[in-house]
Amino acid sequence: EGMLKRVAAEKLVLVSTGGSDWLAGSGKLEKVEGGFRITGRKIFGSGGMGADLFLTMGIYDDPKDGPTIIHVPVPMKAEGVKILETWKVLGMRGTASNDIILENVFIPDAATGLRRPVGKWHPMMHTVAMIALPIVYGAYLGAAEAARDIALSIARKKNDEAIAYLVGEMENQLVTAQIVHASMVEMAAKEKPGKETTSAMLARRTVIGQAILKTVDKAMETAGGVGFFRETGLERLFRDVQASRYHPAPEKTQTRITGRLLLGLDIDG
Repeated sequence: EGMLKRVAAEKLVLVSTGGSDWLAGSGKLEKVEGGFRITGRKIFGSGGMGADLFLTMGIYDDPKDGPTIIHVPVPMKAEGVKILETWKVLGMRGTASNDIILENVFIPDAATGLRRPVGKWHPMMHTVAMIALPIVYGAYLGAAEAARDIALSIARKKNDEAIAYLVGEMENQLVTAQIVHASMVEMAAKEKPGKETTSAMLARRTVIGQAILKTVDKAMETAGGVGFFRETGLERLFRDVQASRYHPAPEKTQTRITGRLLLGLDIDG
């Protein structure tokens, strides 16, 4: 509560821990007088250059409970915080998702947050999966819709009977993505966090990701060679949506979780 009030009062910009941290976490926490020191390298630190506070995690070898993930806030101006300009990538270049280096950064005991086992599903992680994925994939859906619109504007200028088939195929993929996203939003609003909701949400994450990629593929095919030129804007959208493959949990992780749940097995197994 205190953190949320401070964010609102001071209009703080937050950056969250990236793709290097999910269930397993990363980085090392060492206990020192009055708190911890964290060391690690975090990837996909989107927006880090403009952020005030980095919400991340580290692994502490607890004498009693063993390896434990502790969630911590790190001021971006704290001693030992450094941004490496590593974001030289295929697409989504505007997010500036550079690596963030933490070198022996002090975290007071009072600032430490949630503790959870390494590599295990925790109620908080179920909540993250339920809430975050509709937001993340809403951005990719918007890119797919923009690609469809550009492809249509190009297609209408063509005199080719086959173009109608391509446009119809493109639309089918986009409608699939739109329907799945609407279902994701509804789930986030109505369902309770838990393994069943997580499995259902992750399955939708896989389906919408596939449909988005296929939509933009069809947009490129519909546009033809002109879509290869930067001035159409299609090539940028094509590059940007490729990143939809990499958000947790990727397809094979999802199918395993969903399959184990349906078989009555522990999803942490």
